Amino acid sequence: MRRDLRVALLRQLVSFGLVGGVGLVVDIVVFNALRTTIFAPQFVHDGPILAKIISTSFAIVVNWIGNRYWTFRSERRTDVLREGIEFAVVSLAGAAIALGCLWVSHYALGLTSVLDDNIATNVIGLALGTAFRFALYRWWVYSDRRTSGRVAAFKPAVIVQSVEVP
Repeated sequence: MRRDLRVALLRQLVSFGLVGGVGLVVDIVVFNALRTTIFAPQFVHDGPILAKIISTSFAIVVNWIGNRYWTFRSERRTDVLREGIEFAVVSLAGAAIALGCLWVSHYALGLTSVLDDNIATNVIGLALGTAFRFALYRWWVYSDRRTSGRVAAFKPAVIVQSVEVP
């Protein structure tokens, strides 16, 4: 792989990680606030799952904004609705991975403490879901192969001067 491509990929990975870090903070704070209050298992049987669905929804919105305007800024498209739907589909599939890890831990294995729920969803599920999302965002949502409808963001304008020939 050429050096400039490696640098571009590294920049994308770092910015993806930073955007994801902000989304993770949103996810964890909302999840734990809900999991320990109105969606506590003693009040709502499926409380941890519902709390995770809500917290993940907030994080998806934060991540889309960050990835659209920073990580994949030169690959974003003018068709915002389609891009948003594709981003949501990939994000929800990644969230399903985290939810699956939480379900297995909480219900199948009986590991029901707040710490157990956080490890299952915010460590194991996050790691698996992050790798999945980054790959699909690059391959599908913001793919270089999908060049139609791109926004020409952060690219220098070319100035053409007209020269009259006598």
